[in-house]
Amino acid sequence: MNTISKQIDLSKVRTVVYHLPDGKSYEVEVEGLEQFLDFGVGKICDTSEINGTVHFYPKGNA
Repeated sequence: MNTISKQIDLSKVRTVVYHLPDGKSYEVEVEGLEQFLDFGVGKICDTSEINGTVHFYPKGNA
């Protein structure tokens, strides 16, 4: 079981990109939604320090 070793600073996140197993991806603007984010099981690529984006690859697509 993988665990997140680094906390994500949501104050720097502007967009979450969900990459789905079928190849599609969806961008979600985070402003005002921080308290509702639950990434679930999968891999996270945090580039928020660079461009304000977090990429999430759900289990099965990670």
